[in-house]
Amino acid sequence: MKTQNYMLILLIAITCSMCNTSKKEETTSTEKISQTNNDKHQILSSADSLKMVNHHIEVKGEIEFPLRLTVDSLKKMKIVTIDNFKVVCQSGEVKKDDKICKGVLLKDILEKAKIKQNGHKDRNFYIVARASDDYKATFSWAEIFNNPNGENTYILFEENGKPIKNGEMILICKNDIKTGPRHVYWLKSIEVYKVK
Repeated sequence: MKTQNYMLILLIAITCSMCNTSKKEETTSTEKISQTNNDKHQILSSADSLKMVNHHIEVKGEIEFPLRLTVDSLKKMKIVTIDNFKVVCQSGEVKKDDKICKGVLLKDILEKAKIKQNGHKDRNFYIVARASDDYKATFSWAEIFNNPNGENTYILFEENGKPIKNGEMILICKNDIKTGPRHVYWLKSIEVYKVK
């Protein structure tokens, strides 16, 4: 009996020691997500980036039906496949080249949430795609609902046959000449605001 108690205490001590070691390693190591400039996110420690992993996106603001979207709920919507998408930064450098992606149109998500419009002439809204590090990309109502961009702005959940690494879901606008500035990974929310 004493041997069993001793073994149990030893096992607990080893487990606690391992937990403390992994926490120290987590807080001392850093992971470069990207450089800071006008079309990239900030550099975050691995501890911060672990906290920022999103399991859902909030769709909120001037809408009738607030949504909480997960990868699984996106997969139940109309899925679009995109071929040969390149993330091009402001300098013209290609930062990422996806051969195939899967996602859902932002337009379809906003139609599901239903923007609070007071008649068909009430169109002065803007949409903010916000990342966990507070990086933002914006779109006007007209850009999404009365422009080819509406058929080319997506929330992606899969790249090259694999789940998204940076936050599970990202927003892209395929129509942009430089796709980097509105390439939002670590996507946290889609927010709809009325222009005052």
